[in-house]
Amino acid sequence: MKRPQGFEHRPAPLPPAVPGRPARPGASGSKSTPKATPKSAEPSSRDAAQTEPIRTQPGEPVPAPALLAPVFPLRRTDEAGETANPQPAPGLSPGFTPVLTPAAARSRLRGARRARKQYEREEVRRFTGRSRRRRTTWLVSLGTLAALIAFVVAGAYSPLMALRTIEVVGANRVPADQVRAALEGQLGTPLPLVDLTAVRDDLSRFRLIRSYAVESRPPGTIVVRIVEREPIGVIPSDSGFDLVDAAGVVIESGDEPQDGYPAITAEVGSSGFTAAAAVVESLPAGIRTQLTTVAAATKDDVTLTLDGGARVVWGSVEESDYKAVVLGALMVEHPVGEVDEYDVSSPDSAVLR
Repeated sequence: MKRPQGFEHRPAPLPPAVPGRPARPGASGSKSTPKATPKSAEPSSRDAAQTEPIRTQPGEPVPAPALLAPVFPLRRTDEAGETANPQPAPGLSPGFTPVLTPAAARSRLRGARRARKQYEREEVRRFTGRSRRRRTTWLVSLGTLAALIAFVVAGAYSPLMALRTIEVVGANRVPADQVRAALEGQLGTPLPLVDLTAVRDDLSRFRLIRSYAVESRPPGTIVVRIVEREPIGVIPSDSGFDLVDAAGVVIESGDEPQDGYPAITAEVGSSGFTAAAAVVESLPAGIRTQLTTVAAATKDDVTLTLDGGARVVWGSVEESDYKAVVLGALMVEHPVGEVDEYDVSSPDSAVLR
């Protein structure tokens, strides 16, 4: 059986010649001729180093042969796991693994400890920095909110925000001085603390006020915007004639009918009165001033009477705006006096009689 390459049998080296001792066969000067060594069986550099004879001086002790392999540092690897220096050290076979010495191991351990401590310090610094920024943000937000609340509270109770002036806008039939006098009880109150319920109770005494709105103007003024009731006609009553609005609220009473307003022949609160009021409100001002009478027995039977005796058959309150436009066009083309009756109960097919 053939031995693998590198494991061929090699004869042991001959010891050096000692004076007074005969040399072994095969030594220098011997007549025997050594056999030629095959080329493939030549010893390697490492084997040659191990088989080289030790030469000493006479009387000097022979040193022990080196049994341990030379020590080399561990091979470094890159990020991909490849060996940084794949070439073996000189004199070593490709399969040789260097031995890590205790000093190198301690040095590597110290380096790893320093790297870990540095990493931990960076992590602590990053975590504490983030916590510090979060804490600063919360403190700033809470401080801003507290300052805003303090400003609002201080402004609400500060004498600088006390009510000193009351302005009334939109009052025509209602005297503005009476409205201001009714609200004098709110003077001196901070604007945010004005009692709107008390304001409503004070203004409810004026029946001509249909609606209102209160607007604050710092530092010490409120504006009361009034929407008055609009009269639509006159109805007879026990006391004479009452001027009423679309809701039937009496605006003014007198012994004689008020000029410029038609007489409504319908009971207040009935469906006929509601329909008549809706029709009057839909008419333009030019036609409304010509009305003399508005009759509504039911909500679907509204009839108007114009100056000059012409009648307008209106019908129901549906499409009142459209009917008003058609009536205005008919009155322009056919004025009152030429026509006795305008029938706009069906506005798409109006009839003149």
